[in-house]
Amino acid sequence: MMSSRKLSCGMDLCSVADMRKSLQYASDTGFDFVCLPIVHPRFKREFIKGKAKNRDGAFTRSELVLVSTDWVMTVGKLSPYIDVDCGHEVTRKLSVEALNQELQYAHHLGMPAVMLTLRGGQQVNLARILHNKIQAGCIYQIWLHLRMESTASSVQQYYSSGVSEDSSAAPFREDTWEWWNEFRGLCNFDKKLALALELTPDIPSKEEVDRWLGEPIKCLIVPTSLFVANKKNFPVLLKPHQSLLRSFASLDVQVVVKGAVHYNNVMYYQQYLDHIWQQRDTTGDPLLSFARGYEDFLQCPLQPLSDNLETHTYEVFEKDPVKYNEYERAIYCALVDRIPYAEKDEKEFTVMVVGAGRGPLVRAAISAAYKAERRIKVYAVEKNPNAVVSLQAQKEELWKDKVTVVSCDMREFDPPEKADILISELLGSFGDNELSPECLDGAQKFLKDDGISIPMSYTSYLCPIQSSKLYNEVRLSREKDDRERKCPVHPFEMPYVVYLQNKYQLAETQKLFTFTHPNRDEIIDNSRYKCLSFKVSQKSILHGFSGFFDTILYQNTNVCVSLSICPATHTEGMFSWFPILFPIRVSIHTALSWLKLKYQILDQKYNCLHKIQPLLLETSDGSVPVLGSQFRRFSAN
Repeated sequence: MMSSRKLSCGMDLCSVADMRKSLQYASDTGFDFVCLPIVHPRFKREFIKGKAKNRDGAFTRSELVLVSTDWVMTVGKLSPYIDVDCGHEVTRKLSVEALNQELQYAHHLGMPAVMLTLRGGQQVNLARILHNKIQAGCIYQIWLHLRMESTASSVQQYYSSGVSEDSSAAPFREDTWEWWNEFRGLCNFDKKLALALELTPDIPSKEEVDRWLGEPIKCLIVPTSLFVANKKNFPVLLKPHQSLLRSFASLDVQVVVKGAVHYNNVMYYQQYLDHIWQQRDTTGDPLLSFARGYEDFLQCPLQPLSDNLETHTYEVFEKDPVKYNEYERAIYCALVDRIPYAEKDEKEFTVMVVGAGRGPLVRAAISAAYKAERRIKVYAVEKNPNAVVSLQAQKEELWKDKVTVVSCDMREFDPPEKADILISELLGSFGDNELSPECLDGAQKFLKDDGISIPMSYTSYLCPIQSSKLYNEVRLSREKDDRERKCPVHPFEMPYVVYLQNKYQLAETQKLFTFTHPNRDEIIDNSRYKCLSFKVSQKSILHGFSGFFDTILYQNTNVCVSLSICPATHTEGMFSWFPILFPIRVSIHTALSWLKLKYQILDQKYNCLHKIQPLLLETSDGSVPVLGSQFRRFSAN
């Protein structure tokens, strides 16, 4: 099924004779906003010397040509001749004055954004000026216009296409991402700095495109020169560019059409791009539908051990179309395996559901026993007195004597008999981050010697990621905490549950810690320590680590019932858990030769400590950086 969200499309105007008519034309042809020069090219100023220095008259059009509601539908383009990093002193001073004048006027008009072209690296003075404007509280965003592939790289690639592969004279390739990365670093990764990325005829490699997908892209600029005519003489894009556009569509970026109109009417471009946008399959997967609106939104992990969950939270997760079906299948397989068919009428299993909530696992157990034609007795243990009300109501109306409701903490429960099966759903987004091993280790005293636990085991996974958006979200939390007189690094010392979207995964996901239940070790110790090494394929920025988990609910020689939120093995249709994010306070450039820093993630309410030490090493030839991380888990008291 296709997406219903309409594309926000803008029209790029290189020169405007009548602004009011141009805006009306853009609106009539289906465009939502326009990009136009703040100052007309004819009004180039000379602040130092020259014939125009003392010229009378305004330096641009009056604000009265449009009403205020129209100005907010325009993106102002800075004059192309501005070069504040020019080596020529007069040109540099002229550019600085012109830049300040245009930015001041854009602020006066209330423009939502200004756009300027980044032509290379080492734009230190430009970064200084723009960062000062941002710090002073400008109302507009700053869009940095960059080509996905630099012009120089395209020309070099064309002329080097005939060079043999074993030739050592390979040309140097300019990487526009490095221009952007250096510039945003000089501007302290500010949230008001965004990208206006222009598509080019040559599409970069998949790794480079994935890296762009982890950047704060506000709009894609699509030149009309990329379009070709179809059989009906309407403009269309070639399949590689169609696929590229769809990959960015998930970020809900805006699109700007730039260039001369070659197909009678500019509305054909807008209609085609909107058609591409609508072809996104966003409702086929329940996870995508459930996560709508939660993309890159930081949430504190649930704390069911210390806090009583609300009914809305229970209701949301009970709607998962997969999770409880798999639990029911695991219970079914366990009952069939452990109670022979010949003994099904005489033998009765005791099942204990610890952390029963409002009863979804109790219902799953009863349903599994009915389908397996086996007899069970269920104990529903729940510490939340509000959820116990729902359990008692279901017992009276539905379950009757099949279920015994116990209102107490599982760690304090003294059962009248031991259980054959212990069932729980205490897993967090990282598997162990809601104290599942500690709680289940304490509850396994309820089990018989041959009793089993569902889940049987779970494993956490870790991978390094780059995401300016998430990094800035955590930094904004820090500024809020500063106002509340909290520790400045407090937001970086806790994990976040987040549906990751605007990110770039630097390396493959790797296994971290595994916990097994019941734990029959003489001395139970849930502390863990492990070192991981990740090969990074290209230069990038490390902003943190994303965590996942998978779990085996039940396994025998013929069947394995499992759940996973790992990207490669994600259980289709399940949305009960989002990934977890471990941010780092100081972002790390993977091109550095060596770096070591210490970082702690502390969850005070769970009294459980994760400590992470990212180590960055690089191979001798500098081609493939190797990122290492030490991850330690301290068991809760």
